[in-house]
Amino acid sequence: MSGSIDPRELLADPAQAGAYFIDARDARALADAAAELEFAVARVDFAGCADKDDALTRIAAGLRFPAWFGHNWDALNDCVNDLSWWPAPGYLLLIEHAGPWQAEHGEDAATLVEILNDAAQDWAKSRIAFWALLPLPQAELEQMAP
Repeated sequence: MSGSIDPRELLADPAQAGAYFIDARDARALADAAAELEFAVARVDFAGCADKDDALTRIAAGLRFPAWFGHNWDALNDCVNDLSWWPAPGYLLLIEHAGPWQAEHGEDAATLVEILNDAAQDWAKSRIAFWALLPLPQAELEQMAP
């Protein structure tokens, strides 16, 4: 993150929101900025995450999904596009320690990022920012660069 950009300004812009892999060193500043904006902030720890079902369970807990959550991709899509049980002016989902899970479950990771990106675009239509950030150590981020 550039020191010249106020993270609150960035986070408050729904048009910029989406699912992003970020430098883990920026995660705290972004979470603090989201809290200052009174966003709903959900931290989900993927350390030791076993598979898709485990990932969905962790996300459901972090975003306080209702009991009717169906624990599949369609249900995840429905819930991240609703969030009526957790009204807020914006949302920040931090999926921490996701690198090993992503490396082992690449197809599921791609599906997850796609669903979260689509949700951000849908929320932006209502002028609400929905961010899904996956902090990674700098070395892992550099390996992902094209």
